[in-house]
Amino acid sequence: MKRRSFILSMIILGCLLLGFAIISLGLGAVYIPPERVVNVLFNPAAPGVESTDISIIRDIRLPRIILSILVGAGLAAAGAAFQGLFRNPLADPFIIGASGGASLGATLAIAAGISSGFLGFGPIPLAAFIGTIVAVIFVYSIAQTSGNASIMALLLAGASLSTVLTSIVSLIMMVEDSDMHEIFAWLMGGFAGRSWSHLFSSAPYILIGLIFLWLLSRPLDALACGEETARTFGLPLGRARAAVIMAASLITAAAVAAGGIIGFVGLIAPHITRLFFGASHHRLIPASALTGALLLVIADDLARTLIAPVEMPVGIVTSLLGGTFFLYLLKNMQKELRGPA
Repeated sequence: MKRRSFILSMIILGCLLLGFAIISLGLGAVYIPPERVVNVLFNPAAPGVESTDISIIRDIRLPRIILSILVGAGLAAAGAAFQGLFRNPLADPFIIGASGGASLGATLAIAAGISSGFLGFGPIPLAAFIGTIVAVIFVYSIAQTSGNASIMALLLAGASLSTVLTSIVSLIMMVEDSDMHEIFAWLMGGFAGRSWSHLFSSAPYILIGLIFLWLLSRPLDALACGEETARTFGLPLGRARAAVIMAASLITAAAVAAGGIIGFVGLIAPHITRLFFGASHHRLIPASALTGALLLVIADDLARTLIAPVEMPVGIVTSLLGGTFFLYLLKNMQKELRGPA
């Protein structure tokens, strides 16, 4: 894809995201038309704008929508990075134990009734953030062999740790049955009740991680071609892998702290993006971020409206949509591999 075409495509994606965000700001128990949403945001003194509209949009819905955009962008970019790093189309942001660590951290915080936070995070998001970081560091340290963590070792260590941590979470849920509903709701992921404080605490980590992943585009291209090819380019494999894992894990930790475990966005968005933008990470990372943001905003809209007034966990919606799409994608890939009859 030529540079001009890429820029135009990114502008179109950005406009789509903005349009869906404006529509999303109007959805809810109180419906607000898009034109009134625009007035609330840019011209609150306009005729027809009520004080309740301003309060609903600015205090309740706007931080939620911006947070869903950031979380979707972060998970998609991290997924694209891990798919390139591991050369595995099934890789997602949780492939090296992040979800298990986050789940255990949040579950322990809920079961213990911890009420104090730190660095702007509430107690449960903070525990999930710490759990993610600790799990990833543990996986990386276990996978290290002669100073280098091989791809296979990272994958095996991540899968093993996730299994162990998930089992511990299940055990805690059985013992602390009074907290089971709260734990289960958090594990399903969602943005209900999220406010500006959640946005301000998570946004810096996601944005910093996104910038670093984009700066690591060239090393990711080399790593995606295989270790031998990367060596011929003079790439220090250990440091390059560590840098990608650190940036992607920082994003994942902040995204999980903000919205819980939201699956399939980080798996599906890079695949959709790759179909249109190619495999070069210099373009794939930002395009995946916009695609992931758009997907999660739509999923959050569906979660709020499908069975209103009850709100579904957004993780259920992303799993349903993402799983269905992925099966469709796999079916088409098999047809292409078989070729014409």
